[in-house]
Amino acid sequence: MSSFETILVERPEPAIVRVVMNRPEARNAQNLQMTYDLNAAFDAAVQDDAVKVIILAGNGPHFSSGHDLRPAGKNTAGVDFPPIGNWGGFAEPNAHGRFAREQEIYLQITRRWRNLAKPTIAEVHGKCIAGGLMLAWACDLIVASDDAQFCDPVVTMGVCGVEWFVHPWELGARKAKEFLFTADSWSAEEAHQLGMVNQVVPRAELSSRVLELARRIATKPSFALKLTKEAVNRSVDVMGQPAAIDQAFALHQLCHAHNLQEFGMIVDPSGLHPSVRKPPAAAE
Repeated sequence: MSSFETILVERPEPAIVRVVMNRPEARNAQNLQMTYDLNAAFDAAVQDDAVKVIILAGNGPHFSSGHDLRPAGKNTAGVDFPPIGNWGGFAEPNAHGRFAREQEIYLQITRRWRNLAKPTIAEVHGKCIAGGLMLAWACDLIVASDDAQFCDPVVTMGVCGVEWFVHPWELGARKAKEFLFTADSWSAEEAHQLGMVNQVVPRAELSSRVLELARRIATKPSFALKLTKEAVNRSVDVMGQPAAIDQAFALHQLCHAHNLQEFGMIVDPSGLHPSVRKPPAAAE
């Protein structure tokens, strides 16, 4: 199997690939390296005809703490990694460049993962926050441990939710508003009651129960699995999900533009964790 900087790729059985986010010290925050490592691993699994099911899991105490907002060595979209999208404009100034970057690394790549031809299962434990939700929501099934917690606190940062805006589809309109307005953390059981999570299992049994589910799915014919996923995804698309996500993404960018004028940075600094909050002088 290929070696990656930020993920582990396991093959528990010939028909099952388990992709494990492996930045436990950063609570599996998604930086640019992880984004393209995940994409490469997913591509390899899709191209391997022996693979029928892909599992996405996280190493350490939490599934994912979201997007890594800290500066990093490889942090320039379209330069440090070959782009997978068709937008371009990464070096353009102001809103153009920001829109291009987020189109590539958040919107288009998440949509790409949602449309992988093979069934995917998110194995969620601990905290699943903001961008972590995008990772889980891109998967076909979500199995959560009984200690899992889900939260999108992005409204606190002056932005209308994460870039892959499927909250109304995952939670229903009223609960999506509550989830976003309050920025509360919701338990795995509540997420299960709303239909966002397929199963809730004891933490100690999470990996084995996910593998058991993957094994049951893998007994089905590959072509039938692919077309069944395609049929469900197309049904959701016909209901208008792609257009809804695109319009929400545009509003997300408007929030960034407003915050840049108001605070000198693309989010409201009062909503940031102190570890990534710029001092007032740096934001002027």
